[in-house]
Amino acid sequence: MNDPLQALVEFPGVREAADRARDALGEVHRHKTNRRGWPTTAAEASVRAARASASIDGGSTELPAAGMVGDPVLTGALRVAQALDGDALAITVSTWQRAPLQALAKLHVLAAAGLVEDEADLGRPRTEPGVAERLDLLAQLVTGGTKAPAPVLAAVVHGELMALTPFGSADGVVARAASRLVAVSTGLDPHNLGVPEVSWLRRRQAYLDAAAGFATGTAQGVGSWVVLCCGALEAGAREALSIAESAAP
Repeated sequence: MNDPLQALVEFPGVREAADRARDALGEVHRHKTNRRGWPTTAAEASVRAARASASIDGGSTELPAAGMVGDPVLTGALRVAQALDGDALAITVSTWQRAPLQALAKLHVLAAAGLVEDEADLGRPRTEPGVAERLDLLAQLVTGGTKAPAPVLAAVVHGELMALTPFGSADGVVARAASRLVAVSTGLDPHNLGVPEVSWLRRRQAYLDAAAGFATGTAQGVGSWVVLCCGALEAGAREALSIAESAAP
């Protein structure tokens, strides 16, 4: 059976970018602070990721005061971050590995509550032709349908969800969270320490343009997106190192 992502791995610059991302995240996990103190640094990374992810989609970065209702985009991103942190992470990853579409539905429920008019739409993919089929293909990739390097798979899952907009709301937050789930479940970033969202936010227009390029399906568009995402994983590892250094005794 042919690997559907094998040709993509051979695109110019893709394999090298994936290797750099893997090496950078490996360095983060070897940092002395993260040998035992990773729960603390992971929690900080989670909040930074949520704020950046929300801001990419036009949400606020200001955390609400206790007892106050905050921006719904940020609130949703923070709920998603909670599902990818601490004890909840293992549960979410387990669901992702055996039933990725169920995990995506749960992420959407968390991300979009307060954003949709009809709560019955939460966790339900759009019914337009082709949506269900493309989600099924994505699920096959995640559950063993490719041997592509983890950074490449993370980029493809991310890009496909951005292009497909399967739920019609909070799709960006869900797509970036799904990229994190690939990184954790494949062992690329097992403790969820990286913060690629900060890089995507700093280069927001380039990020959105590259996502649009991926959606065209051209070799250049897809390859450029994967290289950009791998670069963000590498930059997110540097952000994680800064968190570890700040937390060092």
